[in-house]
Amino acid sequence: MIEKIEAVKKEVAKVVVGQQKMIDSLLIALLCEGHILIEGVPGLAKTTTVNALSKALGLDFKRVQFTPDLLPSDILGAEIYDPQNNQFKIKKGPIFTNLLLADEINRAPAKVQSALLEVMQEKQVTIGDTSFKIDLPFFVMATQNPVEQEGVYQLPEAQLDRFMLKLVVGYNTKEEELEIAKRMSSDDFEEIQPVLNKEDIEAIKQAIKEVHVDAEVEKYMIELIAATREPEAYGLEDIKDYIQFGASPRVSIDMFKAVKAMAFMRGKDFVSPVDVAYIIKELMCHRIVLTYEAEAEGITTDAIIQKVLEAVAIP
Repeated sequence: MIEKIEAVKKEVAKVVVGQQKMIDSLLIALLCEGHILIEGVPGLAKTTTVNALSKALGLDFKRVQFTPDLLPSDILGAEIYDPQNNQFKIKKGPIFTNLLLADEINRAPAKVQSALLEVMQEKQVTIGDTSFKIDLPFFVMATQNPVEQEGVYQLPEAQLDRFMLKLVVGYNTKEEELEIAKRMSSDDFEEIQPVLNKEDIEAIKQAIKEVHVDAEVEKYMIELIAATREPEAYGLEDIKDYIQFGASPRVSIDMFKAVKAMAFMRGKDFVSPVDVAYIIKELMCHRIVLTYEAEAEGITTDAIIQKVLEAVAIP
């Protein structure tokens, strides 16, 4: 099974240089039936990566560019009157796919964001009086552009919590950027071949569920989450005033799933604290609400999570 994961990464690498963390995070979210929010400046191959992934997995892919004038029906679909037959018919929107790229999700108003997040949670769409189940696998990769300051609608914390992972993508290294420029200037990209299908993905999901998690590691993960809610109980009085709300119960559920996928992708049949440390920031960074004091002093959620990692004893 792990060979198939490596084959997918190899196909994606034909058009994406570097960004290994983004590729790993996308695969983890997809295999754990979660969704991912990616934040990064333009030009970091966010769209290219998810498109390449869909081709390598043999899945349908659609992209929606979010704008302030977007309506929920533009994503979900709508009832359209057919004068020829004197009746209404359903026109399905781009949400009916396997991989959906919600580009610049923070540029759409709250009603559109809510419509998308409801489908992400319920895995079904209601148009008029009819409900439709979304074909599985169903995976949403939403992007946010931190450069935009005007005409944006920030996602509320409760809605951010619906995303399994949030990843902040940085620039490529100088060597990687040189390779990208060379490839783009000569159009030197190989064609991506599908190496998995839906049946393979389901088989991998089942294999991930069988990855062993020791009771001590399970306790360790819960302790990490509890430390964000009651930092003083873990000797973290210095960060107590910086945390308004700690990690939600959804983090516990998602962490137990994600670390199994992380271990599986590393070719192991058991979870170690290293797997937890690799993915914890992406699981928690959007689910800890900081106080105004923290923001005024430039304290980030990443810094809080690092403090928690250092305070909780490793089994």
